[in-house]
Amino acid sequence: KPAILGISSKISSANPVPVIGVPGYPVSGIIVMDYIFKPVMELLTCREPEKDLDIQAAISRRLPSTLKYREFVRARLGVVGEKTVAVPLSSGAGVVSSFVKADGIIDIPQDSEGYEAGELVNVHLKHSPQEIARTLVITGSHDPLLDEAADIMRRTWRDSIVASSHVGSMGGILAVKRGEAHLGGIHLLDEVTGTYNIPYLKKYFPNGGVVLVECVERVQGLMVAHGNPKSIQNLNDLVGLDYVNRQKGSGTRILCDFLAKQSGLDTSMIHGYEREEFTHTAVAAAIAAGTADAGLGILSAAKIYGLDFIPICDEQYDLLVAEDALELESVGRLIEVLHSDEFAHRLNELSGYILKNPGEVRQWN
Repeated sequence: KPAILGISSKISSANPVPVIGVPGYPVSGIIVMDYIFKPVMELLTCREPEKDLDIQAAISRRLPSTLKYREFVRARLGVVGEKTVAVPLSSGAGVVSSFVKADGIIDIPQDSEGYEAGELVNVHLKHSPQEIARTLVITGSHDPLLDEAADIMRRTWRDSIVASSHVGSMGGILAVKRGEAHLGGIHLLDEVTGTYNIPYLKKYFPNGGVVLVECVERVQGLMVAHGNPKSIQNLNDLVGLDYVNRQKGSGTRILCDFLAKQSGLDTSMIHGYEREEFTHTAVAAAIAAGTADAGLGILSAAKIYGLDFIPICDEQYDLLVAEDALELESVGRLIEVLHSDEFAHRLNELSGYILKNPGEVRQWN
């Protein structure tokens, strides 16, 4: 956003006054004050510039950038083993909450296409390393239940901090495998056995080192506009309609591809099958906005946006946890929340979940 720096002599020609014009967008205004105005005032007043503490962190998900501008991306930070991990927050010049939540700022140079998941980036710290060390890093499949669990943790233990990044189930497995997340949400269907999650753990963690924390069974189905104006009942009814999909590697995308294959459906006949969103709520928002007729997702997301829901199947959603992370206080708190009546009550309000043994730690190998 544009900013103006100048000197005004209208007030006093003998003592010109510095003038600065900042953007009206709040986050842009903060960035301009911090990165432009502050250094200029330090120079004019002959003050020693404050030294920012910069650290190297592995980024939790792909972070694309335009080649045209230098970008400042807010991020939550956490420490996983020996690594510091940066979780990018919502962007946008008006998203003030992301600046309040941010532990640091990722400075993306002009002429850069951004960073890939796992790549080391330079982060300007806003919070102390001690605060960052308490953060629980969750990377993987999205579900609103994670937001509910994080909220209960913050209300119960005021020093609890959760940084979550929604990159899909496969992204969660790979993040835990790389040592860049304490845990990840997963719901991966194995087409051969018809079971969830464990076949993937046997493939990607043949030597163990991780456990499954049981979470919930949940309903997957087609989300459609209220009243179901296109009379959609199954995937075959999507031919010729506008669809919004989840990203490749997500458990929901794997399930959708499997169901299409099972029914002999040619997905090229579905408009928008390659249109991808990273969360259930983003898919629901697209349908609510009228830019898509349907999308596969969970009942709780449909309910949030007032959509109709056609159930397709039940699936198992679990948390993959690195064994050494089980000793962390933050992980213990999360497991305690999963056991709680408050958590069960909130999921009942959201709808579409079956709780059997939430929080139970399961050995699988």
